[in-house]
Order: sequence, then C-alpha cells, then structure tokens
Amino acid sequence: MSITKKSWGIVTLFIAGSFNVRAQMASYSWQHLPQVSRPAFKRDTFNIINYDAKPDGHTLNTNNINKAIAACNAKGGGVVLIPQGLWLTGPIVLKSNVNLHVSRAALLQFTDDKSQYKLVEGNYEGHAAVRNESPISGTNLQNIAITGDGIIDGHGEVWRAIGKDRLTEAEWKKRTASGGVMSENGKTWYPSTGFMTGAKTPNAGVLANGNTLKDSEPIKDFFRPNMLVLSNCKKVLLQSVTLQNSPAWDIHTLLCEDLTVQNVHVRNDWNAQNGDGIDVESCKNVLIEGSTFDAGDDGICIKSGRDEEGRRRGKPTENVIVRNNVVYRAHGGFVIGSEMSGGARNIFVSNCTFIGTDIGLRFKTTRGRGGVVENIFIKDISMKDILHEAILFDMYYGGKSPGEDDAVNDHTNIPVTEATPAFRNFYVDNVVCNGAEKALMIRGLPEMSIKGIHVENSIFITNKGADIIEGQNISLKNVYLESKDTTPLISIQNSSSITLNHVTYNDAQLLFKITGKKSAQIKLLATDVSKAKTSVEFGSGVANSTLTIAK
Repeated sequence: MSITKKSWGIVTLFIAGSFNVRAQMASYSWQHLPQVSRPAFKRDTFNIINYDAKPDGHTLNTNNINKAIAACNAKGGGVVLIPQGLWLTGPIVLKSNVNLHVSRAALLQFTDDKSQYKLVEGNYEGHAAVRNESPISGTNLQNIAITGDGIIDGHGEVWRAIGKDRLTEAEWKKRTASGGVMSENGKTWYPSTGFMTGAKTPNAGVLANGNTLKDSEPIKDFFRPNMLVLSNCKKVLLQSVTLQNSPAWDIHTLLCEDLTVQNVHVRNDWNAQNGDGIDVESCKNVLIEGSTFDAGDDGICIKSGRDEEGRRRGKPTENVIVRNNVVYRAHGGFVIGSEMSGGARNIFVSNCTFIGTDIGLRFKTTRGRGGVVENIFIKDISMKDILHEAILFDMYYGGKSPGEDDAVNDHTNIPVTEATPAFRNFYVDNVVCNGAEKALMIRGLPEMSIKGIHVENSIFITNKGADIIEGQNISLKNVYLESKDTTPLISIQNSSSITLNHVTYNDAQLLFKITGKKSAQIKLLATDVSKAKTSVEFGSGVANSTLTIAK
C-alpha cells in the first residue's frame, strides 16, 4: 500500500479489496476538510441614495450605483448599500474591497432594455465566446461580496427563447403578444429575429478563426448573459441574497479562489433554458452551504473548461465543500460536468436534499473532454421524486450509448488519448431516495471504464434497480433496493472487480444479469438470493465462474 498526502490532508490509498480500507480513507478525508478564507470589509457605508439613485421603478440607476461602488473602492472599501425600494439598473461592475449589500425588501431589477448591455469577450460552456455584458460582473478582484436579504432579478424572460410545450396556453398567449418572432412551425417563440438567426448559426459567437465582437453585432440578442459572473477573483462572499430570473446561468464563478456561498436563494423557472443555479468553474477552495436552488437546468454544478481549451487551461475545480443545501426542480441536484476537461478533485458533499430534480447526483462527460474527476466524497443525501436516476455516472453525455449490445462494447476499439475522460474514486455513504426511475446507473466507455465507485449504507425505492456498464472496482455494501421492475434488479455488463456485500431487496424476478465478455471477478457476499425467482442469468460468452457467491 502506498500513501500520497496532498495539501489538504486528503489521502489516496491505492489498494483493491477491503471495505475497511475504503471506510478508513473516507473517514480520514472527512476529518480534514478544505479551509476557505473569507473577505473582510471596512464599516464605511456608501448609500446609493447619496449618489442620486431613485427607487421609483423607472429611473435607470446604472451610473449612480457604479459611482457608489467606485467611490467605495477609492476610499479603501466598505459597504455599498442598496436600501429598500425598487431600483432599476443596467450592468453593475464590482470592484475590490466592496460589499454590495442588498437590504431586506430591496429589489434590484435589471432592465429589459438590451441596448444597455454591450457585447464583451466572455466565456460560455467552457469556451471563450461572445456574450452580452452580465448584469453583475467582476474580474481580477480581491475581497468582494454581495450580501443582504434582498432580491436581484435578471429579467431573464426577455432574453430566452421558449417552446410552446413548456408554457400553459395563457402563458403562451402572453409571451407571443409581447413581441418577438415565431419559428416556422409555430412551436417556438424567439425574442427577436436576431436571436432566431443566431440559434440557427453553427458555433455562433465562438471567438476563434478571426471572429470579432463586431462580426456578432447582427445577432447580438442571441448571446444571453449569465447573471452574475466573477472571473479570477479571490476572497469572495455571496451571502443571504436571492438571485432570480437569470437570462442564462445564474451564478458563474471562473478561476476564483476562496469562494463562500452561504444561505443564498437562487430562483429560476423550471423551463428557463440553461437556467443553472450555480456553476463553479476551475475554482479552488470553495464552500457552498445553507443555500436553496430552484433551477431551470443543473442546480449545483462543478465545471473546469471544455475539450482542448479546458485541457490547455489545466485548472481543476478542487477543494470544495457542499453542505446543507436544498435543490428543487433542477436537471441535477449536485453535478460534475460535462465541461470538466481541467478535472475536478477533492470535493465533499453532505447533508443535502434534492426534491423533484431530473437526476439526484449527476456526473457526466463524453469522449473528447479529457480530464480526471477523482476523490469525490458524498454522504447523508436525501432525495424525493427524482425523475430519472438517483445516482448517474455517464460518459456518453450528449452522445450515443452502447445500449445492451454486447458486441458494440466488446469490439469497439478507440485509443486512449488526452481527450479520454476519467471518473475514479467516488465514495458515497447514506443516500436515501424515495422515488426515482432508477437507483444507480454507471456507464463508462469501452476504452476507459469508470473506476472505484463505492456506495454504502443506502436505501433506494425506485422503479428500476442498478445498471453497471464498463465499470471496474465497483462496490455496493449495505444497500437496499426496492424496485417495481426486477428483470433484472442489477444488470452488470462488461465490468470487473464488482463486489456486492449485503445487498437487500423486497423481491426480484431476476436478481442479477451478467453480460459482456469483459465481465469478471464479480463477488456476492452476505446476500440472500433465495428471495429471487432466479438468482442470476449469464449472457453469451460469460462463464458461470464469473460470479462468486459467498454467505
């Protein structure tokens, strides 16, 4: 056994087998969590009223608020106060040593006049790209915060296209009456002709091959901004505020260090296109706690760049604590990927609840991404009414999976390169899921198995059990599966070194189905097979010796 100590006291043990060793590793890691530094501010207060801002709901206060921020910064920092009232504004640019405090019952409303948002060189889904200026942004800053119990609204509905099937009849009539243009088939509403043109333009806005901001002016409306974007900032605090109705992602932190997100509320409509709650990209030393996310896309998401561009940046998201959060109606509760080309590591997720999300714990990537996601520790997670998988590891995101065809998996021969992604060393303990389509899906690539997934002490009440495809060193211990469809309860395909220890279940027509010529070394320990009508079924080319059953 070799041991490598990393800066945060996390130990990676390179050993196969013992549940005790894995338990010891997880326990040790939870005792040595990352430390996240917080900003501190002078007590000086700069009330925007003193800069002639007016809470009348129609005066544009952009210059007034930015003047208050600039004055605060020039005098060594402090608090810029947004008092109670309805404050209409255009883009706000933060500066170092400034705490933007949105008071209780204050509504900071960003204008729907898109001419107020200039085109800028930004970042979208891991690529350098043309964007409209974000409602709130900050770049290369230190010691910044947005605090208070007030509301920040991005007026996102004027930026987003939407399908007729995602609105009620009354909502659809209201949206189409507001202006914009319709698709040829009448099923999609676009905010403008420029937006519709941009939506049909391949790689619109990608800053490559000589493309400039000026080239994108005719389709400016298409480049929806993320609402809050912080790039290359250190010592950042987001606390207690409500951020809602974003044009695209709600909170995007890129290349930031020492980020604290505490007791924040994110509210986007369920049908808000790309309406992620928070995307933490290539950041280091992060705490997200006590927050609530109701998102139109992924809830809490970890990213690190996309494909070659992300690998070239080479900045993983690392040393992250996510705890005591609630996620509603998101595509995923806690998510890593799919833009994870710089890698992700040393991430701790605990005491979170997911209600009505499409997927609970969602880990996604695809060929071409590259990057390694490793050392992920998860415990004490509650889920209810999950639409698809409670836990999903998927290396075919956005692509075609091999399905159940053994020949596809056995004979596909794609070389491993720097563009081949990797998932390894996930430790999941005490998940309770009441309601999901499937308990667990692990789907690796033929050329790169998903390795080292360990699920313990968990309960899943779902329609279907578990699928393990192209996995290695996978273990389930003290796991209860109560499923409606048990033909089979657990399917294992082209996977090896699988240990199932004390798996309990309500009943099963077929307990295990093992297929694929690469399947090997599957152990069933302390599990009662007598409750199943058929204990195991082997596919073509799979020997009975592949499975060892021990009491």
